[in-house]
Amino acid sequence: MAITMHSHAAVEKSGNKPTPQDAYAALSNAVDCDLLTRTSWTDARLALHQIKKGKASGNKAALWLRTKLQWHLFHLGRFVQRHAGKVLFVGLLVLSTFCVGLKSASIQTDVEKLWVEEGGRLEKELAYMRRTLGEGAGSTHQILIQTPSNGQGGSLLSRDALLAHLRAVHAATKVTVEMFDTTWRLKDLCYSPSFPSFDIQYIDQIFENIFPCAIITPLDCFWEGSKLLGPDFPVTVPMLGSGIRWTNLHPQRLLESMKSFNFNFPFDTLDDFMKRAGITSAYQEKPCLDPTDPECPLSAPNKNLTQSPDIGAELTGGCYGFATKFMHWPEDLVVGGTKKNKTGHIVKAEALQSILQLMGEKDMYEYWSQTYRVHNLEWSQEKAADILHAWQRKFTQEVLRHAASFNETKNYKIHPFSSASLANIMTEFSELSIVRVAVGYILMLIYAGVSLVNWANPVRSQSGLGIAGVLLVAITVAAGLGFCALIGIVFNASTTQIVPFLALGLGVDNMFLLTHTYAQSWDQQYRRYGDHTGEILKRSGVSILLSSVSNACAFFAAAIIPIPALRAFSLQAGILVLFNLATLLLVFPAIMSLDMKRRVANRVDLLCCLAGVVSIGSSECETDVPKIMSTQPAIPVELKKMDRCGKAAPGCSTPTLTKKAPVTISSTVQPGNVEDGEADPALDPLIHGVAPTPTVECQTWTLSKFARHSYGRLLLKTPVKVLGMVAFIVLLAASVWGMSKVKNGLDLTDIVPHQTSEYSFLAAHDKYFGFYNMYAVTQGNFEYPNNQRLLYEYHDAFTRVSTIIKNDDGGLPEFWLSLFRDWLIGLQRAFDRDQASGCINQERWFANASDDAILAYKLLVQTGHVDNPIDKSLVGQVRLVDGDGIINPKAFYNYLTAWVTNDALAYSASQTSLRPQPRQWYHNAGDVELKIPKSQPIIYAQLPFYLNNLGSTEDITDMIEQVRGICKKFEDRGLPNFPAGIPFTFWEQYLKLRFFLFLALACVLVAIFLVLCVSLMSIWAATVAVFVLAAMVLELFGVMGLLGIKLSAAPAVILIMAVGVGVDFTIHILVGFVTSIGARNRRTQMSLELMMAPVVHGAISTLLSIVMLAFSDFDFIVKYFFYVLSALVLLGLVNGLFFLPILLSIVGPPAEVIPANGEDRIATPTPMPSPCMERCSRRGGDSSGAGFRSQSESGINGNNNNNNNNNPSVTYVPRRLRGSDLSLTTITEEPPSWTSSHEIVVQPEVVVETTTCNGNGNCNSSSGSDCNSSSSSSSSSSGGSSPPMSVTTTHGRQHFTTKVTATAKVKVEVHAPISHSSMEPSYYKHRRRRDGGQ
Repeated sequence: MAITMHSHAAVEKSGNKPTPQDAYAALSNAVDCDLLTRTSWTDARLALHQIKKGKASGNKAALWLRTKLQWHLFHLGRFVQRHAGKVLFVGLLVLSTFCVGLKSASIQTDVEKLWVEEGGRLEKELAYMRRTLGEGAGSTHQILIQTPSNGQGGSLLSRDALLAHLRAVHAATKVTVEMFDTTWRLKDLCYSPSFPSFDIQYIDQIFENIFPCAIITPLDCFWEGSKLLGPDFPVTVPMLGSGIRWTNLHPQRLLESMKSFNFNFPFDTLDDFMKRAGITSAYQEKPCLDPTDPECPLSAPNKNLTQSPDIGAELTGGCYGFATKFMHWPEDLVVGGTKKNKTGHIVKAEALQSILQLMGEKDMYEYWSQTYRVHNLEWSQEKAADILHAWQRKFTQEVLRHAASFNETKNYKIHPFSSASLANIMTEFSELSIVRVAVGYILMLIYAGVSLVNWANPVRSQSGLGIAGVLLVAITVAAGLGFCALIGIVFNASTTQIVPFLALGLGVDNMFLLTHTYAQSWDQQYRRYGDHTGEILKRSGVSILLSSVSNACAFFAAAIIPIPALRAFSLQAGILVLFNLATLLLVFPAIMSLDMKRRVANRVDLLCCLAGVVSIGSSECETDVPKIMSTQPAIPVELKKMDRCGKAAPGCSTPTLTKKAPVTISSTVQPGNVEDGEADPALDPLIHGVAPTPTVECQTWTLSKFARHSYGRLLLKTPVKVLGMVAFIVLLAASVWGMSKVKNGLDLTDIVPHQTSEYSFLAAHDKYFGFYNMYAVTQGNFEYPNNQRLLYEYHDAFTRVSTIIKNDDGGLPEFWLSLFRDWLIGLQRAFDRDQASGCINQERWFANASDDAILAYKLLVQTGHVDNPIDKSLVGQVRLVDGDGIINPKAFYNYLTAWVTNDALAYSASQTSLRPQPRQWYHNAGDVELKIPKSQPIIYAQLPFYLNNLGSTEDITDMIEQVRGICKKFEDRGLPNFPAGIPFTFWEQYLKLRFFLFLALACVLVAIFLVLCVSLMSIWAATVAVFVLAAMVLELFGVMGLLGIKLSAAPAVILIMAVGVGVDFTIHILVGFVTSIGARNRRTQMSLELMMAPVVHGAISTLLSIVMLAFSDFDFIVKYFFYVLSALVLLGLVNGLFFLPILLSIVGPPAEVIPANGEDRIATPTPMPSPCMERCSRRGGDSSGAGFRSQSESGINGNNNNNNNNNPSVTYVPRRLRGSDLSLTTITEEPPSWTSSHEIVVQPEVVVETTTCNGNGNCNSSSGSDCNSSSSSSSSSSGGSSPPMSVTTTHGRQHFTTKVTATAKVKVEVHAPISHSSMEPSYYKHRRRRDGGQ
């Protein structure tokens, strides 16, 4: 074979003569360096062929899978490049369509529906309550706390402090709202004590007006508490005058006065009712805070003393309302921050608390539904809810206005709070801040544009591509969220505050990887123009696919957690990852294809209307050397000493010349008798086209150069490795310690902006009271009449819960069954008394019998059987309540009907909410009917308790565990029961939060492990990756402990998200490591060189996207999101670019391809045979077939022929269409030594003789040779010489002429091709498809 080489170069040498190594360096670029050193990354099929030929060993399974993926990705890229405009239009259209789905998005702020375990115990309990009580049942509390204004813990045990509290509460009771053409007052919305009905309209109306709202307040210890009860309009009692208010009402005296007028009224019944309720003098005998008040009654103990009472002594033990038996407000409920003396009296109090109780929306709807007031409103439960919310909002506003307006409150802080305020806070917290997200995205756009800009060469700048990529990812995030909304996934605080930044960060990371690969591949553009996008996807697409699939599987695996908020987050994150994957593999390549046209057309980035002009002589930029493609692929040459692909350098870099010089290499082969065939360009990048001459590197700093020349070398030094491993172990140990400091919980003050009334209230509430209410609920499928003793034991068991407020005697308040029993005991006593006096006997009662005795008689004759309801013989045989305090079980539900209706105040005070509601039956002594309707068996009853001193999550969870233990104990004894209340709904999640978190993390890590095992076919590699990811999560957990962040739902979501973010920091480095060739250190350095730039760019862009979280009004967002997410990104960088490379250099998995000769590169592959002449002539116009056409024929801009260095002319010409300056002089055919393929192996030996003459005619001659030995024993050799080549160089004023004579000795080995049946099916499938198109 004769080879002719023409080289024209202007090279500056300092005392060294130009040698043919420069030409060989240029020729070596004909073989892509990445193909030789990162073979499976570039072309897995070639690596697999090397293994099949015995030239290498490796992971065949992984290479086979990667080959299939690369084949599909390559053809996907070719298709996208061919139809770039169409793909971009359709892609944006589809994404825009999904964005419309955001209109149907709904944000869930109900904690019950967000954090209650689906299918768990609590969800079943809450569902049972909704079924039995109805949606919206229950009550709401409006709370007002007063503290000293200086915040130094001053005492409020003064008259002025109590009077200031009185005015604030009084202002709250006067709040009204105008809605639906009706004025709604507190009396219309609050819970009022029930009273017996007398079937006398004006009497019932008087009681309706006089009975006030139930207000829990420390003012009830004093006469001034009556000022809060009204009524708003004084009550008029016939014959007793008008102007009756609680400030002047003495109930017992009023009753005595009414009796003296001989009204036809059951005064005995009313008298018994008042005695049972403890209604006597009401407020008339309580001390006055201000004895000088004209309205202070004369009966007040300090009226004549004109001095304030001992406030601490009065507050000790709590306060009582007007019904002392049912209205006892424990001390801990109304006074906080107390300090007592030795006798137990309060001597200091730092807080006062008053509570107004409103009806729930369902109760309010039912209360007013049958009244004239709402007959024209189309009354509904929704309207009742609107009225309640409006009143609660105005309650807060009015109290704050009052506190700011009156001087007497200047020395104190008034903190109002309503349940609507908390709902508003949660809604505001869950809303997506468009401004914050937009600014974060704009910062990322700026960074993408600046980081990818090339000021020296605006044609090769990628700023516009980066900006377009960020915008595309942003649109993709919106489209993915729209899709989530369409399929019914609700949004919550976790998704609105985290997901937009998470999805953008993950998407932009992969976008930077594509742009990085695009920039690298442009320098090595030996392939056809139409294959460029396919080659980019072929290389980086597998890594993107692997990381995205790992992320998606991880998030979908986490969705098995039955917490709705976590499940919604996981599903949304997984869906967005898949949307990003589809966009980056379909739409973004279309944008890159359009950018390629801009580059080929020599247009400036971002300003496409301007043509690019770059100074060739610039030394501060990197410019292209003109690329002149030859008519055949360059002859593979093995240059072991070449820095680019040999052992000398771990990575690949283009040769560095001191001055830019055009180099022309021309090589052609005369057509011979070669088997007609065509290879798929996706599987053999060396078939069509020749590599360009090298680019000329300048000294511009880049991350890849930094990784190759500085960071990688430093990192792999033994001392650095040792220090790195020690630091890694120390960091893990510190993380374990920090994790032990992480406490469960989420203080409500964390999610409320500072400088708001809600924050002040919550801070004071947690500090001084920690007040909540709870209920112990007993269910159906339980015989209440026959298990009364078990119910008493159940109630008494809660005495052991220290946070439940007790009575003065240390016992618990009475519950419905004990009140029911006491009422029956009172009736039994009345019956016994009248029976002993002869007023009643077994058959009848007489006129002088009391009403209670008559009622007792009616109850005693009840049998409890519907078919035989009355049996008078029972009067002497049974008692209503036996000696053990057990109510007669047989007539239990008959008695219950009578108690609920005729002792209404006790029933309402019990707050039991029996379901089904007992039947109504009013006792009338004149009615001789003995039948009492029987109520339905109880399926729901509740025991109310007040809780205090629950200022921290630990206190609340301890209480929950105590209460749950009691409930479990009695459930085992046959009593179905469960606790209910705000602490259980909000905080019970923390009992299992760590379990579910660790379960989710385990699922995520296992999913990633399985994906990596399948994709990389390496348990070793998967184990290393999962270990680093687990370490990253542990480190983040430790950072949370150091920052004082408590473990709640949001940090739990971020910890799960950390695995997904960590995948992008680790998988790319790991893939770069296993796809490189060489020892561990070399492969680590090559991986950093390849992947460091996109990883760092992705991390910085993610940080920029979340930086706006630091300016949120919510400290929770700053502390729990910004700090934690920032720590996550920084930990990802440290682990991915420091600890992981060190770990890989020590215990990294083996390479996917290991050359048999032990070198750091594979043997140079040989090209496939050229296609036949006839087919090329017939298909010369098909750019995708065997024939090639120039870029100008393929529709590329005519500017392609411009000789500018930035966009050199690249003309693709079929190898058989040109003449050849080479000839094969001798071919010796030998017996086939290879049967696996047919190949031509060319191994040249070059001898160079040079003669240098200066201007004086002196000449020096030298010769050298550089050859590669052959491994084949059978060969034929031929020699040839080439015409001399002249290189003229000018040094200052001297003129040197160098004459170069090159002689090439070529060793050729020709093997016969194998049969078609044994060749790769995909190859011939492609060929047959083309042949079919002839």
